[in-house]
Order: sequence, then structure tokens, then C-alpha cells
Amino acid sequence: MHPPPGEPGPSTAARHAENARYRPALAAATALFFMWGFLTALNDILVPHLKGVFDLGYAGGAFVQFSFFSAYFLVSLPAGKVIAKVGYKRGILIGLALAGVGALLFYPAASLPSYGFFLSALFVLASGIAFLQVAANPFVAGLGPEEGAPSRLNLTQAFNSLGTTLAPFFGSYLFLASTGERSKLASAQAVRIPYVGLALTLFLLAVAVALFKLPRIDSVEGDPGAHSIRDALGVRRLALGVLAIFLYVGAEVSIGSFLVSFLEQPKIGNLDPMSAARHVAYYWGGAMVGRFVGALVLRYFDAGRLLAGCAAVAAALVGVAFAMTGTLAMWSLLAVGLCNSIMFPTIFTLAVDGLGKLTSRASSLLVMAVVGGAVIPVLFGVVADRFSLQTALALPALCYGYVVFYGLRGSRRA
Repeated sequence: MHPPPGEPGPSTAARHAENARYRPALAAATALFFMWGFLTALNDILVPHLKGVFDLGYAGGAFVQFSFFSAYFLVSLPAGKVIAKVGYKRGILIGLALAGVGALLFYPAASLPSYGFFLSALFVLASGIAFLQVAANPFVAGLGPEEGAPSRLNLTQAFNSLGTTLAPFFGSYLFLASTGERSKLASAQAVRIPYVGLALTLFLLAVAVALFKLPRIDSVEGDPGAHSIRDALGVRRLALGVLAIFLYVGAEVSIGSFLVSFLEQPKIGNLDPMSAARHVAYYWGGAMVGRFVGALVLRYFDAGRLLAGCAAVAAALVGVAFAMTGTLAMWSLLAVGLCNSIMFPTIFTLAVDGLGKLTSRASSLLVMAVVGGAVIPVLFGVVADRFSLQTALALPALCYGYVVFYGLRGSRRA
């Protein structure tokens, strides 16, 4: 018997019921994505801020990102093992608590002030975010049918990008306003109150999550048993996906970290530090817009081909910024953010597709690969110090080239 016209059939009704059941959990996860996006993008303002406070070169300033993203490499595997035992909800709580402690440590770091202490605080904060990443990405991927996972993860990542878009405005007013009129000590101490406020927000979010009943996702949650990291890496699309995440994040973070310095150059934008910092919001705002659009588009187009197309355009835009000057170079590099939009969530979902109980292991490896955001910006800084910022743009262009390969070939099931 067919349903009356205009009414959904049983399978559609069941899908709608399942989506409604998962909607509150998806909303809670979205709040987490927003917070870690905000905290991560603040680093793009911290780099020029601390570079000025401690009189650092490009490579020295890049150690902000090195300390932050190296935590992903060192913490992700232990985080995956912990989450496999305690579940995604408790893993999220651990992550929020660690990130909150790291944010609080900015107060003594700024009071001294000590660059080493700042880097240590960033490492602790990022360790918490690594827990959140390992827990939240597969959790969102499992909140519904597998074929909808890229769309769901792009939607939550869009709110992550909302955080990264707002952070440069926040940081530019609090860290860079009137920098030249303040002493080195006063400039360093400008970060104390904002990070204490962020710590309190993280702790409050942890309390809210603790009181929230999150569903258990049996398809991806639970102890992987005898399966090891080596078993996970034996899956070709996962192993190649780990490298894709490494190179993509390295490219994205390298560009974001040095955008302020790039836009300040007389032959590019000739902007003052505060105006340049505000322009960083266009870079991250493009990623936000692209992810909202991507969440819809990915329902209808092949994820791998769309990923390859975005990476190819990103490489071309970086090439323009490498070769040209003035507003053309400036806006070409800012437009790369739009192309970045779907890359992380799409690579992630393509890499973990169909891995079942191996998902927590795979998620740890993929989040570990975010260490690309530690390694490649330092290499970028070394090249920039020796040659120029424009010359260093060759590095992210090459990284995007590999992502093109992964989208077209590397992500396919054997």
C-alpha cells in the first residue's frame, strides 16, 4: 500500500525521525566546533603580536603555531585510546577541561612575560582541542547515515569557521590596538583578561555538556579490540588521507599565520597592523561561507571530485599571490579561504568511510596529522626569512597540489 500523495514513505519518515533524535547532539557538537575554531584563529593574531613583543623573526613567530599544532601530534594517539575506553562524551569533557587550563595559563605567561611560558600555555590549550577533535569529528560523522557524513561535518565545520572569522576582529581590538603606544610589558599583558574569559567559557561549556545526554553511536563508538594503528594505516585511503590532512592544514595555517605581515607590505596592501588583522577575517570568513554552501552541495556532488576542484583553485590563487603584487595578490590570497572550506571535513570523512570500530584509531591518526600546522609554517618562516614572504608561498601551492591527487585518486576505495 502506497502512502497518500504528499506524505513521506516509511523510509523517509524513519530518516526524519532519526535526524530529529540526533539534532540536539549535533547542536551541542556545533558549539564545540565554534569554540575551537575561535581559539585556533586567535593564533593568527598572536603570531604578529608576540613577534613584536619579543622582537622575533618570521621563523621565531611561527613557533606559536609549532607549539599549538605539535600538541595534536603528541596527544592525539593517547586521546584516541582514552576515548575508545571512556566514550566520546567523557573525551569531550577532558578536552574542554584541558583547554580551559591552557587558557588560564596565559595569565602568568603574560605577567612575567615569557615567550616560553606562552608556548607552554598554547601546548596545554591545544592538547584539549586535540581531545575535542578526536572525539567530535567521528561523533558528528556517526550522527546519521554514512552518505550524509560529509554534509553533516561540513555544516558543523561551518560554525567552526564562524569562530575563526570572529576571532581576528576580537584579537585585533584587544591585542593590536595602539600597540605602538604601549610598553612591551603592557602589550604582553593585553592577552590576560581575554584568555581568562575564554577559560571560563570553556569550563561553563564543560558543565553544559556534562548535563547533556549525548547518544551513543554504536557504529563508531567502542573499543576497537585487537585492531591497531598499523591495521588502520593498512587502509590505503586512510594512510593517504593522513598525508592530505598534514599538507592541507600546513598550507592553511601558513597562509593564516603570515597574512598580517603579507598585507602590511607596501607592494601588497600597505595596511597598518590592525587593518591587516581585520582582513584576516575575510580569509576565515570565506571558509565559513564555503562550508555552509558545501554542506548543501555535497548532498548532490561527488565529495572527492569537489575536493580536488577546490584544491586546484586554491593552488592557482596562491600562484597569483606568488607572482603578482598589489590588490590582486592581496585578494587572491584572501580568497584561498573560500577554497579551504570543505577540505578538512571532506578529507576526514573520505578517509574514515566504512572503518567501523577502527574509526577511533583512524580519527587519532587524522588529528595527529594536524601537526602539519606546526611543521609547515616553520618551514614557511625559514624560507620567508631567507628570501621573501612571496617566495615562501610556493610551499602551500605544492601542498594543495597533493590534495588534488587525494580527491581524484587517493580517496577511492580499492
